[in-house]
Amino acid sequence: MRWYLTGVVVSGFGTTAMWLVSGIWVKSLTGSDGLAALTAFALWAPALLGPLLGTVADRFRRRPLLVALDLAAAAVLPLLLWVTSADRVWLLFAVLVLYGAQGAVHDAAEQALLSTGFDKGRLGSVNGWRMTAGESTKLVAPLVAAGLFARWGGGPVALLDAATFVLAAGAFAAVRVREERPARAARERGAWRRETAEGVRRLASSPVLRPPVAAGSFMMLLAGVNGAAVYAVVDGLGRPAAYAGVLYAVQGAGSVLAGLTAGPLLRRVPERLVCAGGLALFAVAVGARALPHEPAALAASALIGLGMPWVLVAAVTAVQREAPAEAAGRLAATANTALFVPNALALALGAALVTAVDPTVLLPALALAGLTGAALTAAPRRRTAPAAQDGPGWVARGAWPRGAGEHGGEGARARREEAG
Repeated sequence: MRWYLTGVVVSGFGTTAMWLVSGIWVKSLTGSDGLAALTAFALWAPALLGPLLGTVADRFRRRPLLVALDLAAAAVLPLLLWVTSADRVWLLFAVLVLYGAQGAVHDAAEQALLSTGFDKGRLGSVNGWRMTAGESTKLVAPLVAAGLFARWGGGPVALLDAATFVLAAGAFAAVRVREERPARAARERGAWRRETAEGVRRLASSPVLRPPVAAGSFMMLLAGVNGAAVYAVVDGLGRPAAYAGVLYAVQGAGSVLAGLTAGPLLRRVPERLVCAGGLALFAVAVGARALPHEPAALAASALIGLGMPWVLVAAVTAVQREAPAEAAGRLAATANTALFVPNALALALGAALVTAVDPTVLLPALALAGLTGAALTAAPRRRTAPAAQDGPGWVARGAWPRGAGEHGGEGARARREEAG
């Protein structure tokens, strides 16, 4: 576990640095705000293909795949040394798209490795530590990246990122975990498409996974609009735009605390109720941002940082606990797409809403929507009559093999909770 978390920290440090610098790099070479903003889209775009890319993680053993992915990224990033003028910006965008695709497969393989190679009872704690490690790097990496870029340009940041991928590959190679060799993939025509669709179907048909993933997806939709309103909040406080950095730093501190508390919380409370509580906390904090008082804004940022990770960690943990080994990558990637793509889309929606709706109206409306979503997530589900079985060993319309995801009684407990 020590080596796994080391890999997460060092690769997260480089990724954060590269994410920050890519937009600044394009802006400095082209002078275009629009092209600079497209760097974020280039990184996000491959997530739209998450279910398809997640199938890759089910075709190989996950630890060797993580090592290969990190070494491949380390080999590609030095190409950015040639991005020295506006007419070479296309190369930066091409590398960013590859970077995003690598990240989608990498995240799926990481979560599948946790799902199949580690104790199911510790998944909540591990995901919390992973969140804390990732958020901690965000407190340092932007400063390092900005300093390197200001002194020497984007090339050294790309080399730093490549070096972190090499270190991460070494850390993942040192992880001691026993993995079964995946079953040989079917070679008939359409097999890849069917496997991809199966990951989507399994997630959509599971009464255990739908509530936490849906809650996380809805929260990230609201978070995108809330994020677009941050500068309006700063204006309401009478502060300069740079004060947004203070609010994000306080939010990051809340996220570190959330990562430390998520594991103990998930050992005592079902994932669905943790999602509901985190979403309610997030909603109350967003509503408090409408108050034109600095202490309220700081407290709201801290509570947003606390509530959001609880929802995400609970949703990811539920998927890892319930996923059968042969489909863990597809389910993880499908869940990631459902969780994070709404945030990217909502950023554009929020930019339009902030200009058309006063923040004192928009933010309370987001809070009301979030509290409604939290109540629906917490409400017990009615038990439905099982549908006809598709064949021996399958239940609920072929959604899950018998016994899949019920390690240590977690699946059975969650199903009892869903039934109310």
